[in-house]
Amino acid sequence: MLLDPLLVKAARGDVVSRPPTWMMRQAGRYMDVYKKLAEKHPSFRERSETTDLIVEISLQPWRAFQPDGVIIFSDILTPLPAFGVPFDIEEVRGPVIQSPISSEEGLKALHPIDLEKVSFVGESLRILRQEVGEEAAVLGFVGAPWTIATYIVEGGTT
Repeated sequence: MLLDPLLVKAARGDVVSRPPTWMMRQAGRYMDVYKKLAEKHPSFRERSETTDLIVEISLQPWRAFQPDGVIIFSDILTPLPAFGVPFDIEEVRGPVIQSPISSEEGLKALHPIDLEKVSFVGESLRILRQEVGEEAAVLGFVGAPWTIATYIVEGGTT
């Protein structure tokens, strides 16, 4: 049985030997190793929806800096296609939804989330947990309903 990582202990309110560390923007886009991988796999969607790439990118900063938290490489809009909203991520513009929802009909076209379409998230989290063991917490994230709704209605960043 694994012991809880320092970040989990601190979050629970346990007394810890030092404050835990983790880094925002931990994906390491500033790192040469990430830039090389991104050249080989230029699509952000490919990098953020392919289990092997997600794991590799998530572990790059952890291997380099050993923070107490490993953040899954993902995007806040990852679940959109799983309930019927296709989107793309353009290099300069960011997320783009070609057919934003602007009517009740558009809203009715949404369907309950199909978890199979986002199975790469759970699989990546399982692999990351195995890779880092008790040395670090594994952190996942997704956009909150309000954030996702604003993208769906606006069609992207406004």
